[in-house]
Amino acid sequence: QVQLVESGGGSVQAGGSLRLSCAASGRTFSSYTMGWFRQTPGKEREFVAAISWAGSITNYADSVKGRFTISRDNAKNTVYLQMNSLKPEDTAVYYCAADPTTWRPRQTGYDYWGQGTQVTVSS
Repeated sequence: QVQLVESGGGSVQAGGSLRLSCAASGRTFSSYTMGWFRQTPGKEREFVAAISWAGSITNYADSVKGRFTISRDNAKNTVYLQMNSLKPEDTAVYYCAADPTTWRPRQTGYDYWGQGTQVTVSS
């Protein structure tokens, strides 16, 4: 199993930046595909980004492509989401997720989830 704890959320004006962090504790963090998801009230959970075990392959939702960057530091057991050019529609609770079953940075099938961190973008 793996425990995930997100941090770095907050309030920012449109066009600003935030960096989210997800600290993981587990048996072998480097063998987990890691992902970021977000959810707003009344909407389903939405895929944001994912990164493969070694960090060489990434996957982004079209809505954030070119603005967000996912990365990981396996030595620190941490995955990051750098969010630039933020828009009001990026406002959501952001969740970190882990998938120990595959190296593929897929959009579904994650087994473990963090508690979430709030991101609020004002216009």
